[in-house]
Formats: sequence, structure tokens, C-alpha cells
Amino acid sequence: GMDIKGKARASASDVDFVGPTPNNTPVQPAPIATRVVSERPSVSGIAEEGEDDEGVEMGAASAGAGLTGLSGDLFAGNQRLVNMLQGKLGTLLGRSSGYVEGLPAPIRRRINGLKYLQTKHTELECEFHKEILELEKKYLALYRPLYEKRADIVHGKLEPTDEEVAAGKSDAEDEEADEAEEEEEDDNTPVEAGIPEFWLTALKNHAGLCELITESDEEPLQSLRDIKLQYTDDKPGFTIVFEFGENEFFTNRTLTKTYYYQQSSSFGDLVYESSRGCDIDWKEGKDLTVTIETKKQRHKTTNKTRVIKRAVPNETFFSFFSTIQTPEDDTELEDEEQEDLDARLEADYELGEEFKERIIPHAVDWFTGKALQYENMDMDDEEGLYYGGTTDDDDDDDSDDDDFPEHG
Repeated sequence: GMDIKGKARASASDVDFVGPTPNNTPVQPAPIATRVVSERPSVSGIAEEGEDDEGVEMGAASAGAGLTGLSGDLFAGNQRLVNMLQGKLGTLLGRSSGYVEGLPAPIRRRINGLKYLQTKHTELECEFHKEILELEKKYLALYRPLYEKRADIVHGKLEPTDEEVAAGKSDAEDEEADEAEEEEEDDNTPVEAGIPEFWLTALKNHAGLCELITESDEEPLQSLRDIKLQYTDDKPGFTIVFEFGENEFFTNRTLTKTYYYQQSSSFGDLVYESSRGCDIDWKEGKDLTVTIETKKQRHKTTNKTRVIKRAVPNETFFSFFSTIQTPEDDTELEDEEQEDLDARLEADYELGEEFKERIIPHAVDWFTGKALQYENMDMDDEEGLYYGGTTDDDDDDDSDDDDFPEHG
């Protein structure tokens, strides 16, 4: 499916800048490398302030990051100078280079005319992305009968027809697996109905999700019956719905994570605005999000001891269903706190997008491991690693190992 958010525009520390012209291009390139804008969804509203400024100074957007890298060599041993330069360059963000203002009045008038045309283009872009969202909703309704039939087969309520099995085999690339399957068809040993641990296996075959799923998570995830996509009615967005069978960990039958969009005023595309999780009704002593630590404390005067219990946050896949708290608009965070918050939001949005665009539509390919193969075909080295690929440097070492990870 098409990514209706378009391209992510920047991180919280970036701004948009105009391309260099013959009159404002430096003779020598600055030693501060500008960061390539990620194509993953990012925090909404980024880089929209000051976008009407004419001729934004180049290179300022990444000054902080660049100087931090340079501090290891050019500014080694003088962190104070690095901090001073970072602060000084930071004040240049959004400032005009003076190039456009210095142009003759007739040319500036024509530029303003072009700006008007750009606003009309943005209006059309807004309609374009709204229609894409409606198209996604239309096709989700067409996909739904296929998803329902998939769920029935996974749960053992339905067996695929001979025609469906034959068509599925013709699409298979592993001939040896097909031959082994044909040999086993004559075996009359009773087998479990449906496809056991279908979703758990699919999730564990995803390189990013595999890192989030702990050993303790596997037992409740064995009861995961389906993962569904729904679009929101109140405002643009979507909800990922996890359906569970009865288990020993929580009473919920569904857990949800909802993502909301807002329309970019500058580019017309839909960008992530916020996300909302849900409460998990954990059974007594089964909360995987915390570890209870007990500590004995002795009173100095009475010499009596008491037991103190303290809940310590625990790493678990089920933290995905929590809502990331963001400060009020007028609350300023320290740079490190803001970077940490942006990273958490970015990872959260990426995960929601993975479920929506890849895992739900192609669940059987994640179950078999085939998804790892076709995901890597269209990825660059960095994204390929995210889906279980290798860099060029690793190709020689791993050329003989083409097996996909198997779980469950």
C-alpha cells in the first residue's frame, strides 16, 4: 500500500532550507554534514515554523550534530568551545541569508507569484492525500473477507480447498519443502487443528519485533488469535487491534493501539500527530510490565523489620500498548530529554506502520520467513539490516547461510 504520510520531513532539531544559488553557495563545503531526512513517519508539525522565511542559511540545521562529531578531532579537549559554537550556530536557524531580499523588486514580485502557485499546489496535495486515505479504507473492506478466511484457517474452523492449496503451492519457491509436504500427506498421525502459534511465529520472524518479545512474553502471545486493522471515524487515523484467547496473564480479549494523523500545512501530506494505547487488566501477579522487588528494612529504634515492595519497570512487548506521555505545549524539555522523547515517538510510529503496511497484509510470509527475502530486495543497507539483511561487508561471510530464522 502507498504510504499516505508521504516522507517524514525532519526530526525535532531540523529545519527546511533552500537549495544553494550561485550567489550564496560557499566556495568550500562546510565540514558539517547535513543529515539525510528519514522516510519513516516522524513527529507531526516538525519543520513547519519559519518555512516562509526567504533564503534560510544552509548548514545551520545540522550544526549541533556536526560539531558533536567534530569534537573528537578538531575540537578535542575543548568541549567548552564546542558548546559555545553550537549555541552560536543554533541562533542562525531560520535566519535569512539576505540573498532574496537583495534581488531587484520585479524579481521579488515574481517570486511572490510563485509562492501563490505553491499554495495552490499544496491545496491539491491535501486533497490528493485525503483521497488516498479513502482509497485505503475502500480496499481494506475488500481485503476483509480474505483476512476473515485466513483467521478461520489459522483457528482450525476451515480447511482450504484443493484448488486453493494447489494455487498456493504453485507460488512456493522451496521445491524441497513441497516434496517433504507431499511425503507427509500419507501419514495418518493426528495433527493439531489450524496453525499453532501462527501470529507469535510471524512476529518473531520480524527482526525489529523479535528484539521486543522477551521469553516471558511468549506464553501470553501464544494466545494471540488475530491482528486487525481498523480506520478511525472521529479523525484521520487507524487502530491496530490484537485479539486474544483466554490466558493466565490478563482478562482483556482485545488490546488496541491507535495512531492519529494531521495534515501538514506545508506539504499537504498526512503526518503522525499522536498515538493512544489501552489499559491491560493484568491478573494478580502476572503483570509483565513491572517486576516486584522486595526489600527488608530494619527500624533503628525498635529493631523491628518490615518488608517493602517496589515495582520496577520491566522490558516487555506489552509496553507497546502504553501511551507515550508528551508534555504540554508550553513545557520546555532539556535537549537530551527532547531527543529521547522524539526517539521513542519515532520508534512507536514506525512500529504502528509496520503492523499496518507489512505484518497484517502479509502475515503468512512473515510466518514462513519469505517476507525477509522480499523485504531485503528493495531496501538499502540500513533498512535491510532492520529486516534481517546484511551489509556488503557481511556478504562474503554469510553467503553460504541462506536459512531464515525459525521460531515457534
